[in-house]
Amino acid sequence: MTGYEYSRTWFDFSFANTHKIKPNHTAIYFFAIERCNRLGWKEEFGFPTDLAMEALGIKNYKSYICALQDLADWGFIKWIQKSKNQYTANIIALVKNNKPVLKALDKAMFSHNPKQVHSSSQGIASIDKQENYKTINLKTLEKKLLIEIKDFEVDIDQKLSFNWAIKFQELFLNNLKLKGAPLKKIKEVNFEDFVEPIREMLENDGITETHLQLAYEQLQTDEFWKGIILNTNKLREKISQLIAQGKKAVEIKDMDMRVQNKIKSYD
Repeated sequence: MTGYEYSRTWFDFSFANTHKIKPNHTAIYFFAIERCNRLGWKEEFGFPTDLAMEALGIKNYKSYICALQDLADWGFIKWIQKSKNQYTANIIALVKNNKPVLKALDKAMFSHNPKQVHSSSQGIASIDKQENYKTINLKTLEKKLLIEIKDFEVDIDQKLSFNWAIKFQELFLNNLKLKGAPLKKIKEVNFEDFVEPIREMLENDGITETHLQLAYEQLQTDEFWKGIILNTNKLREKISQLIAQGKKAVEIKDMDMRVQNKIKSYD
């Protein structure tokens, strides 16, 4: 789960249980998410009591520990090791809950879109519509030039495909330069054009990063393929041939069966 998903799950629960929730619950839970993030999303991590209380402005140890216990009872954190007092660290884990708790908050937010009506002389009304952050981000990126996108703009679940797309774009540009061919078409590809075929290969075609690396190396040295494959759609279409012709040995038995069959057809 991402930080956004933890957040959304919490507020779904909070909205449905307003009689239970206090500000301390939200503050402690989000500080736990922040600490887990800073520690590289460790499965289990130390959660020092004095640090959390100071960061959140909670003065009463009993209030703090009761709120932390509530989070455990409600299934948002898991105790790994309890501290003996307020000066030692608890060890906890965030609970990955991918099940939608309920839709009450979504319905409430959609039905309560705030309207801002200006004076009659302007005659304008605006309605705010809630959208999923990932949807907004993807819509923003998919038509943007790939070469202009920075790594931090890409969601974590898209980064692997994005990084490979960038790597192949640079390779295609280099291959064109060596042939003295125009570069404009490859420079002006957008995010969707190059990232989506990579994602399809990794998620649906049984292609692994090992296969992509093998194809990459083949396209660095094979003069025939340099002139044939100049985008990731074509790469997806021909990657089984590239793998079959690659000089580096790849263990067939470890490959997805779909890839095995394609490779065998080119032997």
